[in-house]
Amino acid sequence: MKKIILIAALALGAISAQAQVTVQGSKFSDNWSLGLKGGAVTPAKGHSFWQNCRGIFGLELKKQITPVFGLGIEGEWTVNTSSWTGLKSATAVDHQYVGAFGTLNLMNIFAGYKGTPRTFEIEAVAGTGWLHSYYPHVQGQDGNSWANKAGLNFNFNLGEAKAWTISIKPAIVWNMNNHDINANGLGYEAQYNLNHAYIEMEAGVTYHFKNSNGTHSFKVVTPMDEELVAALNAEINSLRAQLNNCNADKAALQQKINDLEQKLADCLNKKPQVVEVVKNLDNVHYVFFNLASSTIQANQKPNIFMVAQQLKNDPNATVDVKGYASKDGSLEFNKKLAQKRADAVKKALVKEGVAESRINAKGEGIGDMFSQNTWNRVAICTVDAK
Repeated sequence: MKKIILIAALALGAISAQAQVTVQGSKFSDNWSLGLKGGAVTPAKGHSFWQNCRGIFGLELKKQITPVFGLGIEGEWTVNTSSWTGLKSATAVDHQYVGAFGTLNLMNIFAGYKGTPRTFEIEAVAGTGWLHSYYPHVQGQDGNSWANKAGLNFNFNLGEAKAWTISIKPAIVWNMNNHDINANGLGYEAQYNLNHAYIEMEAGVTYHFKNSNGTHSFKVVTPMDEELVAALNAEINSLRAQLNNCNADKAALQQKINDLEQKLADCLNKKPQVVEVVKNLDNVHYVFFNLASSTIQANQKPNIFMVAQQLKNDPNATVDVKGYASKDGSLEFNKKLAQKRADAVKKALVKEGVAESRINAKGEGIGDMFSQNTWNRVAICTVDAK
């Protein structure tokens, strides 16, 4: 019992040490293996070693909890080729052992787990279970007892993926029901007695099922520095905030661009509306100007005189004076220039004696009624005879 307690303490220590190693592949469905084994078994003491040697075979199902510690169940059966008690069973299999066991990977305990199983590893094994003997019928009934087991596994992990393992498995199994009266004379006393033990020498082959991490074993994951992770998260959040601000600025600028493009399109598509109402050619007179000028030249004064005379001859008549500019220069400049030309003609007509109330002068901006661009530098006087 002391040995079992010691083994359990070692197992708990191994689990605590291994918990400090961060590994990937620890789901319940991960790190299962199935093994077949077989070999020879013989009494540990009190019998001829080779004469009483017989065959043994078995199965193991195991889950590796950590790279150090594993748990499993097993079943073993001995082949009835010799008698250890003097009474030979009539069955082909005369002993069976079914139990649970734990393993400690000694290499990983002392040298650490590097992320993949080593080619050669040693495991310590300890277990307990049910030992059953098929006695001859003349003895009355079969025998059942409690057994403990201890041994070593010398494992050779094969291939790059380490999916297969070939093992040599020496072990000793104690029949704990020694049939000795205890000190108080009250019953059987459990003892680790070599006279009630047998030695196993087996070889086995084990397949390790594939894990959720894509391998047949644990993966080592590099632990992250919590302070570094916190700093990186803060920086990421800051960059995200900056990105959100940039996106907002981009949206505002894009809206401004769209507005400006719309205004530009409106300006390009808008043409000056020139509406001329001509009753007859006698009522229309033209006063032309030089480039960028609103001064009436001497050769244009006869046209002013003709308009003034027509208004004097018809006291009820009025005149619309519309000033224009050519396409030369900016729009704002030409708007002002067109108004100045209309005002200049009005002022000249007033000097000729026409009442200011009979004159309507207005600048129309850029004109395009003449194919010759220079002719659009004009003030058109239209007399409205009553």
